[in-house]
Amino acid sequence: MNRTIIALLSVTSLLTAAWAPVPAGESPAADSDVKEIRIIGTSDLHGKFFPWDYALNEESASGSMAQLSSAIAEYRNENTLLFDAGDTIQDNSADIFVGAGESVHPMVQALNALDYDVWVTGNHEYNYGMNVLRDTVTDVKAKVLTGNVYDENDEPVADDYTIFDVDGVRVAVIGMVTPSIVRSDAVNLADCTVTDPLEETRKDIDELEGQYDVLVGVYHMGIENEYGIENSGVTDICNACPEFDVMLSAHEHADIPGTLINGVLVVQNKNMAQTMKVIDLKLKPDGDGWKVVDKASESVTVGDYKADPEMIELLSVYDEEAKKDAETIIGTLEGGPLAPEDEIPGIPAALLGDTAMIDLINEVQMYYTGAPVSAASLFVMNANMFPGDIHKCDMALIYKYANTLYKLHITGSQLKKYMEWSVNYYNTLTPGDLTISFSPDFRVFNYDMFAGVNYDINISKEPGSRIENLTWPDGTPVEDDEDFDIAVNNFRANSQLLFPGEIFDENDLPTLVEIDVRGDIGGVRELIRDYIVNVKGGTISPAVDNNWKITGISWDEDLHKKAAEMIKDGLLALKTSEDGRDTNVESITEEDLRGVMGTVLICSHIYRDQRGA
Repeated sequence: MNRTIIALLSVTSLLTAAWAPVPAGESPAADSDVKEIRIIGTSDLHGKFFPWDYALNEESASGSMAQLSSAIAEYRNENTLLFDAGDTIQDNSADIFVGAGESVHPMVQALNALDYDVWVTGNHEYNYGMNVLRDTVTDVKAKVLTGNVYDENDEPVADDYTIFDVDGVRVAVIGMVTPSIVRSDAVNLADCTVTDPLEETRKDIDELEGQYDVLVGVYHMGIENEYGIENSGVTDICNACPEFDVMLSAHEHADIPGTLINGVLVVQNKNMAQTMKVIDLKLKPDGDGWKVVDKASESVTVGDYKADPEMIELLSVYDEEAKKDAETIIGTLEGGPLAPEDEIPGIPAALLGDTAMIDLINEVQMYYTGAPVSAASLFVMNANMFPGDIHKCDMALIYKYANTLYKLHITGSQLKKYMEWSVNYYNTLTPGDLTISFSPDFRVFNYDMFAGVNYDINISKEPGSRIENLTWPDGTPVEDDEDFDIAVNNFRANSQLLFPGEIFDENDLPTLVEIDVRGDIGGVRELIRDYIVNVKGGTISPAVDNNWKITGISWDEDLHKKAAEMIKDGLLALKTSEDGRDTNVESITEEDLRGVMGTVLICSHIYRDQRGA
């Protein structure tokens, strides 16, 4: 149903409404003194309009707008509000529809077809400039909220809050985006102002006093602060503003069915429409209004639902266009894959040593910038490219994001600090460890691998002292006072390198030389394509210079191989982070191996005894 800023639902809806954690239509009639409101929350949909991964060019039914439509239909009732917390139009090769003339982006069409009540801009909505942002805001029929971004004319990009009337209950909704967008999209926001979301929130709550019964936050912000920016996580917001009843968090792609922060019920979704959150509120009369007396939430797995045929029909023309674009042949790979086979499933070989895939990305970045040094990340842990035709979609496979290319001027001392920060990705190897593991506090997209210099990473040492034997290709040391250019993507430049905080002090920052290098061709992904087509003549082969390696490994090689075999056989399992987002967060140890081998031995004895009996 379409709603204006004040959304009026039928006063008789209570008679047919269904409460709480069962789908609409299955609950008994509610008590006349109790009202129930349901909120369905989504976020970080990232271009997943169809059950298809256009980067891999294969079916992907783990979540999509088409499946989300079926899930929403099952849970929606007359007292339901539907909110989304942003990062909608970017990723899954949906970029080809961004700024496509007068055509409405397929993700926006899906939002509109599902009759969302609120949509909040995410950080990736700012990737394409303010004109695209304005067009998107205009195209979305839901009430668009973002209370802490002001454009080049000092006009807010959207309202900061709105109020719905749901069966006589006043539901106020405030929306904000992470202030870290000033780092990740510094150029696009150069003439804009991004304010402190807590200051804006406090102002809004004071202004809303006496006008609401329920207060909901829809914030494209993670749980904790980001890049050390104060009030960039919803924990700070909830601790300072206990007036909130519910907070729909986003940005971190974590499946949080529901947790209390200072009494506020906080939820968050996985990315790519993999989950949605269903929040149920019970309210009782309180003076002239209503008060929340109970709140519950659950996480719904969207992959359990079949695609809605009507949504499939609506979006099929975009699916056809995206598949055709993805299948465009741009060249040939000869001589083998770009990354080797993993020795241990779940521990990518591409993170344990240099590969032709990372070398290709760095080679492209150095070619177009002329910089002698480059840094690049493995955005998708299992990314690879195999011999045969190279399709356009393969660019998104090995380089997932729509980043642009920057050139910075840096010193040898600054490079070492940058490299030491990057290799925080590895957990310290301790005696008894049989595998290399990765820190759950350091995301894979923050781990850069460097080209143009040779170096060792001694993971037996603590963070901050791991980079050893840093030299130029001719073997001469990289001196602290040397200065040179380095090629990086815009995200790394604006998130860590050009701002004080995680790596550098305010008086020790690299210098920006050039933004959006060869922007006439496009971002890094387009530059890789141009390099294959126009520099390599359409044919490439794996080339790896092995300029870096991991050292400090002292395990018994036979025990390591035994552990690898047991992991492959399913007898040993790699450990996963608490939020389920990261795997291989702890090393497999000799103790783990002994425990499994002891169990196998006991079982074999029991088996022999039974056979003998």
